[in-house]
Amino acid sequence: MSEQGRTANLSRRTQETEIEVDLNVDGCGNVTVQTGIGFFDHMLASFAFHAGFDLKLTARGDLHVDAHHTVEDVGIVLGQALDRALGEKRGIVRFGSALLPMDDALVKVAVDLSGRPYLVWKVPIGVERIGELPAELLEEFWRAFATHAGANVHVVLEHGSNAHHIAEAAFKGVGRAVRTAVAQDPGLRTVPSLKGTLS
Repeated sequence: MSEQGRTANLSRRTQETEIEVDLNVDGCGNVTVQTGIGFFDHMLASFAFHAGFDLKLTARGDLHVDAHHTVEDVGIVLGQALDRALGEKRGIVRFGSALLPMDDALVKVAVDLSGRPYLVWKVPIGVERIGELPAELLEEFWRAFATHAGANVHVVLEHGSNAHHIAEAAFKGVGRAVRTAVAQDPGLRTVPSLKGTLS
């Protein structure tokens, strides 16, 4: 955790992408996202706003190839930023869940900031693309995020038919679950694990 609070500023540069993330876990939903992929920007903004984060994120990637590298690398850096901002995770609630409706779609989410990454993604989208984003990359983003945040993330579609609504319910739902998980537990001053560490 930063001396300035639960914040992190990270960058990642490869031959495929350049990612910059400035994250404040204890923010108020001020979000600026630019990845070059409009629908992905909308999903990231929905996640961060409903998590209660302040987030500034820019990504420049090889979109002339496809969106895969950009989407996955954003997941990597955003996950790393959350992990760094939380530090030892002392005093956090650790667990969070949400049942998130959006019109026809209903998505169930559970999150454990356990330090042991795992993703369960049971969210059939039913289309190949949403806007300019290949729908299969939604799972790739969350896998990269969960791996690098050290989070156990379960996302399950209960029902729904509109691809935009399904995806947005999933991102909002993870945001709400993470918001609960990162909250400070006033009755707990230690790391929320009998092991004494989350890893």
